[in-house]
Amino acid sequence: MTNFDLAEVSERIRIESAFVDDLCSEISRVIVGQNYMVQRLMIGLLASGHVLLEGVPGLAKTLTVSSLAQAIGGRFQRIQFTPDLLPADLLGTLIYNQQTGDFSIKKGPLFSNIVLADEVNRSPAKVQSALLESMQERQITIGETTFPLEEPFLVLATQNPIEQEGTYPLPEAQVDRFMLKIKVKYPSHEEEMEIMRRMARTGPQKEIQQIIDPKTILSARLVLNELYMDERVEKYIVDLVIATRQPDAFNLSELTPMIDYGASPRATINLNLAARAHAFLHHRAYVTPEDVRSISMDVLRHRVTVTYEAEAEEMQPETIVQKILDTIEVP
Repeated sequence: MTNFDLAEVSERIRIESAFVDDLCSEISRVIVGQNYMVQRLMIGLLASGHVLLEGVPGLAKTLTVSSLAQAIGGRFQRIQFTPDLLPADLLGTLIYNQQTGDFSIKKGPLFSNIVLADEVNRSPAKVQSALLESMQERQITIGETTFPLEEPFLVLATQNPIEQEGTYPLPEAQVDRFMLKIKVKYPSHEEEMEIMRRMARTGPQKEIQQIIDPKTILSARLVLNELYMDERVEKYIVDLVIATRQPDAFNLSELTPMIDYGASPRATINLNLAARAHAFLHHRAYVTPEDVRSISMDVLRHRVTVTYEAEAEEMQPETIVQKILDTIEVP
């Protein structure tokens, strides 16, 4: 890429990413701390990737997602997943009209721009799998009719830790559909103090103002394709993913008995897109290895399955991913 090209793309990035800081500051009017979660949600939005949020109840996961939806406009639906939920409650159904003898289609809540699947692992596998077609194909089939979903379409799902009572593990095929899995942590002492001062009051809370519209997001997505990524950075992405499948090839033979399944090629694609979105959020026209490293844990942690032996030793996928990041040479 010539300097002229890079300068031109840099100018486009500067213009297209101008909304990022305004969006973050508007959300921070309501959400205290959780900057990591907000940034990851925006990466998912820009890179057209679904996001899974895991954390105990009460960490503002739902509030953060709804605040983001309000700030970008578009249609927003929150679906509370419960053990008695049915697939038709998500997708919609055919309704029979006795007078005409015809069926009409009633569309479900998935026909929105941002869908919050709240406590997604509280529903059995049949309901969870109803999300699959919409998440991957971005379309929904009701009866014999298939409807394309309007872009931007994003599923942001929250789940409680699997150890909690009344939860079902998500099927591997569905977990792989999520670009990022974010583990939401407790706020710091100072942040908790600020949360108490803001929220411990009766009456309505602050409302989020709309900063941009969905067209702005679609326009920003097109610019992601123009960001410059050096071939060495591309190789670094591929090395990280293949190391989860063939650790021996990267002098990580101690990990071989710990890994049952490594990350799929979808991880390579998502890591590339997420790194581009991370660079975009920082108003850069090129992707650095640091962009890749900063997003790798969220892209890979849910795609590495540990063996029973590793589980017995309480080995987490995050430990394996961190070991790979620490070992593979950064370009």
